[in-house]
Amino acid sequence: MASRPLNDDEVLTEMNKMVAFIKQEALEKAREIRVKADEEFAIEKAKLVKQEQQAIDAQYDKKIKGAETAQKIAQSTLTNKSRLKLLHRREEHLQDLFETARTSILELAVNEGRYIQFLEGVLVQAFLQLLEPAVTVLVRAKDHAAVDRAIEAAKKSYNDISGRQVDVEVDATLSDELSGGVKLISGTRRITLDNTLDERLRLLEDRMLPEIRHDLFGANENRKFYT
Repeated sequence: MASRPLNDDEVLTEMNKMVAFIKQEALEKAREIRVKADEEFAIEKAKLVKQEQQAIDAQYDKKIKGAETAQKIAQSTLTNKSRLKLLHRREEHLQDLFETARTSILELAVNEGRYIQFLEGVLVQAFLQLLEPAVTVLVRAKDHAAVDRAIEAAKKSYNDISGRQVDVEVDATLSDELSGGVKLISGTRRITLDNTLDERLRLLEDRMLPEIRHDLFGANENRKFYT
């Protein structure tokens, strides 16, 4: 059967079919584009959300670390203040103890019998340290008589121990602000021995301080080495 030209209605029908096909293709293409756009939007949205979440987490971690650091600093400061306060109180307690000792040595200088016995002992000790034929003994003016008595007994004890004699000159120029005791100067004037009550107490405080601290406050937790 020979083909014939399409009439107007048939041409219109074919054109409508082509338009419908193209329209359908366009709709499907549009749907694909929309789906792909939605997917890309979802991916980009998830990416942005994740970035923001990471940024928030980082800020939160920074704030947490900052708060922890501030807390540690505050705690350390409080601990140091408490430690310093404790050390201050301990030092006050030690000074009270030493002040009591100073009061006691003042009482010793008032008790003539005990005081002369003390003077005799420190004089003999000094004579044996110096081993000089002549010495000068510095005393408080108010102790002159007591020292004279102590010197005679000390010279005898020194002679009994060492077999030596010592010539003693008394110089009553020692300050009355001192609690008592004597200072000795060798005959060559090169050696001075301080046997005043104040100096002997100071030396005793220095020497006994670690032991006193241990007895009063216990072992030092921060100390790692002991001689």
